[in-house]
Amino acid sequence: MLRFEWDDANRSHIAAHRVSCLEAEQVIENEPFDLEMQSVNGEERFVQLGETNAGRILVVVSTWRRTLIRVVTAFDAPKSMKLTYIAQRGSPHGTDPQSP
Repeated sequence: MLRFEWDDANRSHIAAHRVSCLEAEQVIENEPFDLEMQSVNGEERFVQLGETNAGRILVVVSTWRRTLIRVVTAFDAPKSMKLTYIAQRGSPHGTDPQSP
């Protein structure tokens, strides 16, 4: 089972993008596509494209902090990325009206 690190800073940051902590966690748990790895101030960050249980397609950036995953940011994937995701993965899991 994956464990996540949440505090006021990362909760409020993703909330500004209208993403909940649960949605960000679901994307990571639902076998997302790895888009790239970034190095920011010596910290490896994973940029992933994936889907919530409701079918919302998000980009989630996270890093490992010891045994915990810390979500740095999460936001709705741009339409072109959503279309690529659906083409490669098949139809989305859920029925979120935000999905194309």
